[in-house]
Amino acid sequence: MIPTTEKLFSRKWFLNYSLIVLGSLMLAAGFVFFISPYRIVPGGVYGISIVIHYITKGVFAWAPEGIPIGLMGLILNVPLTIIGIKVLGPRFGVKTVVGFVLSSVFMDLITYFWGEQPLVAGDALLSSIFGGVLIGIGLGFIFKSKATSGGSDIVAMIIAKYTNIPLGQLLIYVDSVIVLLGLVVFADWKIPLYSWIVIYVTGKTIDVVLQGISVDKTLFIISDKFEEIRDRIINDLQRGGTYIPGFGMYNGAQKTIIFTVVNRREMAILEEYIHMIDPQAFVTVLEANEILGEGFKSLTEKISA
Repeated sequence: MIPTTEKLFSRKWFLNYSLIVLGSLMLAAGFVFFISPYRIVPGGVYGISIVIHYITKGVFAWAPEGIPIGLMGLILNVPLTIIGIKVLGPRFGVKTVVGFVLSSVFMDLITYFWGEQPLVAGDALLSSIFGGVLIGIGLGFIFKSKATSGGSDIVAMIIAKYTNIPLGQLLIYVDSVIVLLGLVVFADWKIPLYSWIVIYVTGKTIDVVLQGISVDKTLFIISDKFEEIRDRIINDLQRGGTYIPGFGMYNGAQKTIIFTVVNRREMAILEEYIHMIDPQAFVTVLEANEILGEGFKSLTEKISA
């Protein structure tokens, strides 16, 4: 299993398992209320489970409405995790197992009490968006607890071990195959289109949960009047920065690059300062998804959260 520094029943232990419980509940709610009623197949183990659920309706006497999606997800996840441990080593910890077990249990419990009707009737697009948001928040919480989602991720990791294909590409390939499985089984082109919307929204939501909504901007400033710009950054904006030495590619002239991070309001002020000091300055502005360190959220705070 994955080594952990968490003490049993410590504050960090309770926090991580609370995130797993809450994340699993939100993941399950996203599928039950928004995704599965429209037969949307957003990749992963639960995407396969949705397909199996609908094609087994009326097949088994003990499950006349089809094999429950949560149960099917559990049936698929358990052997995948065992195979993953044998092939990849013990990188899947107890928290991962707890996560997919709870997700399956919550999924079938909510379905038992709620049924299979969508929360938003007659609007698959809106359901795709909000379902993706709920699933993304749930997965984000699970990832924040240092657990993994298991399922198709394990398949991609096993293939990556024996090929030269990057893991990120393999995850896309595996999920796309599952999405196309939904197209073949249900013979409806709208299903893969909605499914890819769910996958996109889920990914973006996971990023927001893990990194937060940042209003910070990263600036690289190249100017011969870098000292005057530096004074404005330090004295007027009360921000820091770093000098990066460089050379121009065209004439080899020595350059000093200012690297600094500011928020949106400060960026507008700084751009005005730069224009006043050196209208010919070269400025590159990048989105800063997450800033850790002095003056911002500390790395210790991030890791211990």
